[in-house]
Amino acid sequence: METKLVRIAEISATSKHPIFTSVYHLINEDMLKQCHKELDGNKAVGIDKVTKDEYGKNLDRNIKELVQRLKSKSFKPLPSLRVYIPKGNGKKRPLGIASYEDKIVQMAVKKILGAIYEPRFLNCMYGFRPNRGCHGAIKGVYQRISYGKISYIVDADIKGFFDHIDHDWMMKFLEWNIQDKNLLWLIRKYLKAGIMEQGKFEPTKEGSAQGSVMSPMLANIYMHHVLTLWFKLVVQREMQGECFLVNFADDFVAGFQYKSEAERYYKELKERMEKFGLELESSKSRLIEFGRFAEQNRRARGECKPETFDFQTYCG
Repeated sequence: METKLVRIAEISATSKHPIFTSVYHLINEDMLKQCHKELDGNKAVGIDKVTKDEYGKNLDRNIKELVQRLKSKSFKPLPSLRVYIPKGNGKKRPLGIASYEDKIVQMAVKKILGAIYEPRFLNCMYGFRPNRGCHGAIKGVYQRISYGKISYIVDADIKGFFDHIDHDWMMKFLEWNIQDKNLLWLIRKYLKAGIMEQGKFEPTKEGSAQGSVMSPMLANIYMHHVLTLWFKLVVQREMQGECFLVNFADDFVAGFQYKSEAERYYKELKERMEKFGLELESSKSRLIEFGRFAEQNRRARGECKPETFDFQTYCG
């Protein structure tokens, strides 16, 4: 199984526009047992209340039956259990806890998507990726500001990003590289599986439940198409001065040498987000003058010290 995933990653890395038409069959007994082995048995249980230990007592039979349901397309994901955890600002973050069997299948899907997309994600993306994290993102921002000509920063956050991922756009993005109808069917089933909160079922017309095994990968694929590719292929080519982008999940920082180009980007960014069903969080998104030349430039204009910003990633 690992050899096949490595081969997929090699094709994805070396092809300009790879298209994968047959990958669903990789979700077989061996892969699902490996996913079961890798899952953390101490995580919260979903609406079925089944734990890793309980599922593992009849693992061979359970996995065999699961494969048959996946092959016959009689498989139906259970709704995720919605729970809330406290955020640093006093508010609560909604999480979706999948059933244990759904965690197994989602991890299998995540492995396939990871093989396809990890070689294609740009270096400016740091969230939910192997050997990358918040410290690398912060270091990337620091280096570009400290050693470049950056004087203006767009510090942006997307309002309720995971809750507002547009399902139709999500599937269109996936179809750009994946034309295996069975895998696409399974992913859409998960997007539409719904949420159970306080005993009541809520359909999911948009979004991907934060906290699920597969959600971070889908979120990265969405941001890859909506933000980072757009920045590389359109924004950078239109700018005369230096610019950069660093992205961590739904948080990102863009830097510019010239104020007019920063203002242009900020305006176009809002329009770009709206096109794909997203909205910038106004209280956390802004354009400021910031950089190693900012203080002396502002002093020369008789203005106060530059504002500062917090690049809020999930470092702890």
